[in-house]
Amino acid sequence: MSSGTSPSQAPVGIDPDRPSIARVYDGFLGGKDHYAVDRVVMGKVLEAVPEAADIARGNRGFLNRACRFLAAQTGVQQFLDCGSGLPTAENTHQIVHRLQPEAQVVYVDNDPVVLAHGRALLADEEFTHMIEADIFKPRAVLENPVVLTNIDFAEPVVLLHVGTLHHLVGDDGPAVMGEYIDALASGSYVVFSHFLDPEVPELTDIAKRIEDVLVRGPLGAGAFRTRAEIEAMLPGLEFIQANGEGDIGLVPCSEWWPDGPVLRNPSPASRCIGGIVARKP
Repeated sequence: MSSGTSPSQAPVGIDPDRPSIARVYDGFLGGKDHYAVDRVVMGKVLEAVPEAADIARGNRGFLNRACRFLAAQTGVQQFLDCGSGLPTAENTHQIVHRLQPEAQVVYVDNDPVVLAHGRALLADEEFTHMIEADIFKPRAVLENPVVLTNIDFAEPVVLLHVGTLHHLVGDDGPAVMGEYIDALASGSYVVFSHFLDPEVPELTDIAKRIEDVLVRGPLGAGAFRTRAEIEAMLPGLEFIQANGEGDIGLVPCSEWWPDGPVLRNPSPASRCIGGIVARKP
């Protein structure tokens, strides 16, 4: 595990004594923008499930493949990435702009570390922007002036909520996503992933062990939900075929159109996060 960042290097407004979801995720992806308090959470997760980092890697790979697919095949020129997290190799705008150099990409987050790093990374980007807003309050995002300047909701949009709603405490996930979906024009797409309870005893046990660390620890959130519960958060959408096997709807993120043949058996932990790409009719 990387030694990370020293608390003395923390930007103004950032509490290095309180763990951050974004920093923990960054750490599991091999990043260095995390503190000792984040590494404590990571260590407890890995103690419970040694292969837990496969969840973060699977989630990131799913995001990358979904963005490539949508940029290459749909013609949609607008991407709204909610809960974008810390800049890591292959961010949404980098993937999209290889195929559509003038597509508008707007990132949304409210983590101070994410905002500081994101704005520095995007300082010279003409078609990419970052705003500060609570992604669990859709109106705050949808009515933000920067969003409204760069995203035309009368035209199709790609909405990304990748690894976000499992950190929303309570049962408001369907209402939150419903409000976002209602704002999208016909022909829009939603890229969505969520911690998954596969409802298979040995895999459910893995999910519950990680959930216990996240929910009962200082982060206080990180719920694993069933396939039915997750798909219920995407009302009125048409689920896109997930892979060459013909699966429709939610699949483990690592199985959503992998880039080539799978030579290594996926770890059980990797099956505990699911992804969907869906279209609004």
